[in-house]
Amino acid sequence: MEAAIDFSIWALFSRATLPVKLVIIILILMSIWSWTIAINKRFSIRRARKDVFNFDRKFWSGEPLDELFDEVGSNPKGGSAIIFSAGMTEWRRSHREDGAMIPGAQARIERSMDVALSKEANQLQSSLGILASIGSVGPFVGLFCAVCVIVNAFVWLSSEQYSYR
Repeated sequence: MEAAIDFSIWALFSRATLPVKLVIIILILMSIWSWTIAINKRFSIRRARKDVFNFDRKFWSGEPLDELFDEVGSNPKGGSAIIFSAGMTEWRRSHREDGAMIPGAQARIERSMDVALSKEANQLQSSLGILASIGSVGPFVGLFCAVCVIVNAFVWLSSEQYSYR
């Protein structure tokens, strides 16, 4: 009578060869890394949406923009406030002593806001390349593990001696 083979996850892992164990560990680490990035992105996007909603409510309230800029201050919270602050800072710098705007002020204000917008977009999109790479490479790493297991099964079968009746 043959002994029962243990098919628990730990038993299968302990019987695996070194390359298979390494691939399994790599897949587990990549999975943890992916979930960490995904959860962090979810919180970042939720926080960004909340900040945009709060800023939009203040921006469209009808109050003068100078008062809103003074309220936002030098350390704005949220992407919209940062972009607004960059534009207002440049707008205030673009005034001459007589109150008129310096030449090219609009282009400077737009450039300042574009830079702030680009920084905020990059921050929201950070780590997405890593997530895409893991998502595209993961199946191939798993396929490599499956091929290793199949090769080892054939090696084991070839070493067994069968008696044909």
